[in-house]
Amino acid sequence: MVKIVETYHVPVLLHESIDGLNIHKGGIYVDVTFGGGGHSREILRRIIEAGGGHLYSFDQDQDAEANIKPHEHFTFVRSNFRYLKNWMRYHGVEQIDGLLADLGVSSHHFDDETRGFSFRFDSPLDMRMNKRAGKTAADIVNEDTEEHLADIFYLYGELKQARRIASLLVKARQQKPILTTQDFVSAVEPLFKKEREKKDMAKLFQALRIEVNHEMDALREMLLGCTELLRPGGRLSVITYHSLEDRMVKNVMKTGNIEGKVVQDFFGRIETPYALINNKVIVPSADEQEQNPRSRSAKLRIAEKK
Repeated sequence: MVKIVETYHVPVLLHESIDGLNIHKGGIYVDVTFGGGGHSREILRRIIEAGGGHLYSFDQDQDAEANIKPHEHFTFVRSNFRYLKNWMRYHGVEQIDGLLADLGVSSHHFDDETRGFSFRFDSPLDMRMNKRAGKTAADIVNEDTEEHLADIFYLYGELKQARRIASLLVKARQQKPILTTQDFVSAVEPLFKKEREKKDMAKLFQALRIEVNHEMDALREMLLGCTELLRPGGRLSVITYHSLEDRMVKNVMKTGNIEGKVVQDFFGRIETPYALINNKVIVPSADEQEQNPRSRSAKLRIAEKK
């Protein structure tokens, strides 16, 4: 079985999201966000209970590899989920029966003082999910233009003061490089009102993290790849945490495209490859939200390939 480090990450909407996959005997399933392995473990348990099948789980973070153990029904793919189609082709898989995505950042990343995902700790301003490649958050903050920084904070953090934040950062980096989370916070803190400081700072860190990891591009490629891979009757089950990713998932499920452009047939029916399983988003129970604060902004959407 998959070996789990229970403190690594508490899975959100565990049973609801996996119920949505409608797991059956001989099915091929994909968990594109392995993390601590909580969702994967439950998917694998149900595959075995159903009489067999296979699970492919993706994660680009080498920390996640400590949570796996070889199993005949399980394959771990050390990669960004944006390469879903390529890896399925590599493994000889032409169609899948279900895909689960628990988007956002795991509690492990927020609690790791060395990764730079949280303003609770003074740590190197890194934020890379894949520590082996790509620009760090510090690289972006110190090298990108003021205009580009403003766009990042406005588009990905939905911060009204995006231009002023970018201006402060550029002035601060002219004095000395911004290398740690504390450097970053200190540079912009004067703009944040005390009553909203934590919320706005969280949005700021979210925006920078999204840019560092190219999260929107990766999500777009994964969703389009999944649409091609799912066999008729296959399920897509996605947990989102902020409006940008939720909008993209909703658009794909409702219209089959990222932009949400509605295409109608001769009779006025919307042409889409999916049928929605839940018309309203599924949210965690009050008990789950109490026990797992990360779940409070979670939304689950499930769709079936026509």
